Amino acid sequence: MIRSEQKPAEPFSGWSQQREAARLGMWLFLASEAMMFGSLILVAWFYRWQHPDGVAQAVRGLHYLLATTNTLILLTSSLLMNLALTADARRQRRRQMACLLGAAGLGLLFLACKGLEYFLEYREGLLPGFTAVQALQLPSARLFMNVYFFTTALHGVHVLVAVALVSGLYWRIRTGRLTPRAQASRLEMIGLYWHLVDAIWLLLFPTLYLVGR
Repeated sequence: MIRSEQKPAEPFSGWSQQREAARLGMWLFLASEAMMFGSLILVAWFYRWQHPDGVAQAVRGLHYLLATTNTLILLTSSLLMNLALTADARRQRRRQMACLLGAAGLGLLFLACKGLEYFLEYREGLLPGFTAVQALQLPSARLFMNVYFFTTALHGVHVLVAVALVSGLYWRIRTGRLTPRAQASRLEMIGLYWHLVDAIWLLLFPTLYLVGR
């Protein structure tokens, strides 16, 4: 990210050099996040292979229609982030602000839908350790639900961080606290993070909800 609004931060000699360094740092960070979630996805797939009956029992209880709705919500939010980046390049400030606000709102809507899903699973006794009544009889099914809950909750934290970043950027642009160069840099980095969060969900959705149903 750009630390100075007047000149590049040391030791960079130019804005383009600093922006490339920020871009490289962001990609390295995104790669580490992808490896973390990739490991969890591999665990879920390995567990499916080892305990297909238990996983099938657990997956049948998940609310895949709500998850499908959330998938559409995140895809739309990614579109809005792309439109915000295009609007910034064209100096269309009003459209850019609307797209940022829409993306943040859809992120919150995703979290609300996920919260509803957790509530339904809690009420139905599908979350091991959270309810006295256990709807899942097989231990392997309950263990898969632990994997499901941890993975989706961790992803939800990432969505919350993305919403906070977009909201902060919206406020800074609205109050005129950023130069055009700094604004474009921050928008690009936050957009990359937002797209990673969406891409991770596109892998989690079939892994946790669809395969084995």
